Amino acid sequence: MGKRSSQRRNAAMLDTDDTDSVSSSSTVGTDNMLVSGMEEVQLDKDSLLDQSLDALYEKRGSTREKALAAVIEAFNSSLQHEFVEKKFVTLLHQCLNSIKRGSAKEISLASHAIGLLALTTGPGGKAQEILEESMPPILQALKSGSEASKISSLLECLAIITFVGGNEAEETEKSMQTMWQVVHPKLGSNVVASKPSPGVITAMVSSWSFLLTSIDGWANNPKNCQESITYFSTLLDKDDRSIRIAAGEALALIFEVGKLEKLSGEAKESSDSSISREFTHIQGLRAKILNQVRVLSSEAGGKGSAKKDLNSQRSSFRDILDFLEDGYPPETSIKIGGESLNVTSWSQLIQLNFLRHFLGGGFVKHMQENEFLHDLFGFTPKRKQLPGDESRMSTSDKKWFKSPNSVVNKARTQIRNKQRMMAQGKNAGHFAVGLGDEM
Repeated sequence: MGKRSSQRRNAAMLDTDDTDSVSSSSTVGTDNMLVSGMEEVQLDKDSLLDQSLDALYEKRGSTREKALAAVIEAFNSSLQHEFVEKKFVTLLHQCLNSIKRGSAKEISLASHAIGLLALTTGPGGKAQEILEESMPPILQALKSGSEASKISSLLECLAIITFVGGNEAEETEKSMQTMWQVVHPKLGSNVVASKPSPGVITAMVSSWSFLLTSIDGWANNPKNCQESITYFSTLLDKDDRSIRIAAGEALALIFEVGKLEKLSGEAKESSDSSISREFTHIQGLRAKILNQVRVLSSEAGGKGSAKKDLNSQRSSFRDILDFLEDGYPPETSIKIGGESLNVTSWSQLIQLNFLRHFLGGGFVKHMQENEFLHDLFGFTPKRKQLPGDESRMSTSDKKWFKSPNSVVNKARTQIRNKQRMMAQGKNAGHFAVGLGDEM
């Protein structure tokens, strides 16, 4: 089969401003006035952020909700390095207090704010602290109540803080197991399982897949692999289109990182007959999934089905079909500020889609200025600075970006080391899934 054109969802223009420099006719005075105005705007933003942080101490829940919404807007619209440098602990603890005592809406907002805080800090000590401090209240909040928006936000927050702050595979596996238990709860004699909503299932599968992209050296456990593949296969038959797409991409990711064909051959030569049988069963599941994907890639739709959603499903499953049948990875290119961000694997595509969804309107800003995301995707944005901008950087920003021992440079080293280890692991033929263990 030839590579389908649908595989290339190219040139999605997220930012059409491709201006590289200030007009040569601009005067120095105009530049200074512009810079002065920008500094005043920044001071206003800083003041509003401080006020929002103070408002998180208020007793009225609606006041805290408005404050959290303002924090989210501030972290989306600019990289708040100086604020984080000074008030990181205070913001984290107030957000965690909101998760512990707030309404479903407040919990959702606080979860999102914590995720943005982790993305702003990047890998390092602060991100590790966010993960360690946030895990207990997040686990408790996931157990209490079943509001779909709250559960989905908590899952996405857990995915982000684990992705950024987790240093060991065990930490990531623990978070993935927590997500798994949301749709497969452990039942006691006095526990009644509530049926998860389509939104929660989609959030779980997307968050789980996002974390799977960061795991290196998964145990060669065909039983656990079989469990996850079986479950995601059942989701391909669900009525909700978002569930089907998330499950399809999760399956493509498992087959991508698992190198199942190679391991299946090794299993047949193994002296352990149970391992051989399990791999044979997995290959049978793969054949079933291939048929499901083929049908979904050309589904005609039904009465009242949204054309946009149907086209999205067809496009996704054509990519999955090309991959499962012929090994072609997905190819996606988007323009950000005049530069192209290219992804050529399921791991990268899932990372990109998850972060675009989580950041929403702040995605372009973060892709242009967030060094952690630059290193994650190997993306170099165009620099648009007025003359002398570097000299006007704040002390904390210089510390953040310029110092050899800066958070950003340490994060860059950590990401590159992880990517190098993952590449070595993939060449060795390891595969993913380890969800059979109980929490």
